[in-house]
Amino acid sequence: MTRIAFIGGGNMARSLIGGLIRTGVAASSIAVSDPQAEGRQALAREFGVAAYAENRLAAADAEVVLLAVKPQIMPAIREELREVFQRQRPLLISIAAGVRIDQLERWFGALPIVRCMPNTPALIGAGATGLCANARVSPPQRAQAQHILDAAGLTRWVDDEALMDTVTGIAGSAPAYFFALVEALEDAAVAQGMDRDTARALAAQTCLGAGRMLTESGESPAELRRRVTSPNGTTQAALESFARDNLAGIVAHAVAAATRRGGELAAELDKT
Repeated sequence: MTRIAFIGGGNMARSLIGGLIRTGVAASSIAVSDPQAEGRQALAREFGVAAYAENRLAAADAEVVLLAVKPQIMPAIREELREVFQRQRPLLISIAAGVRIDQLERWFGALPIVRCMPNTPALIGAGATGLCANARVSPPQRAQAQHILDAAGLTRWVDDEALMDTVTGIAGSAPAYFFALVEALEDAAVAQGMDRDTARALAAQTCLGAGRMLTESGESPAELRRRVTSPNGTTQAALESFARDNLAGIVAHAVAAATRRGGELAAELDKT
């Protein structure tokens, strides 16, 4: 069995651990570190994995190490783990937003590294994750990394690491855009006199159904939009209003802002 260590036992690590176990990975092959005793106890109780307070104990003998920590935590763990990684030379998988592969190489050494950007729907197995690998990652290791992230939903490889910040903009941060849209639909319906619970249920279910149609039909969003838009009908009136307010431009500016911020986070870590 491939021995897998998770550094950090937060929500994303929990979702991946749960997904791996559901696919048949033995709990005995998984270790996780978490600084909180309550978190460690919950992980051990729920999944049957070995849980440690110290990162180096979780990583001991691991062939794959997944860094499931916030970017700001990296400086605190790199000294503790560098020697362990240099001795074991594991496949290193990072889900820390904005942290570049060259930074990971500088902190932890010349290792096979996969940089990933999952999003929060991974918590229910419906995530979207972009992956990028350095040249040291072998084909079997690419398959290992993909198998781990597949446990959280859809995965796509990105050859140009510069596009990983774009992955953040269209997937990593994008669930919040969706929630903001549902909030806006809900508020608009309430302003028309509908009760909030009904407005939320209708808006949420409509977005769920539209998302399923898009992923399951194989049709483009433009084609699906065309089919639901009757000439001079209600949908056309709404879409024309979106166009007048430059919805496409608003979305483009938002994605650009998230992409830019991803690069800024990495630049801030260069100073540490």
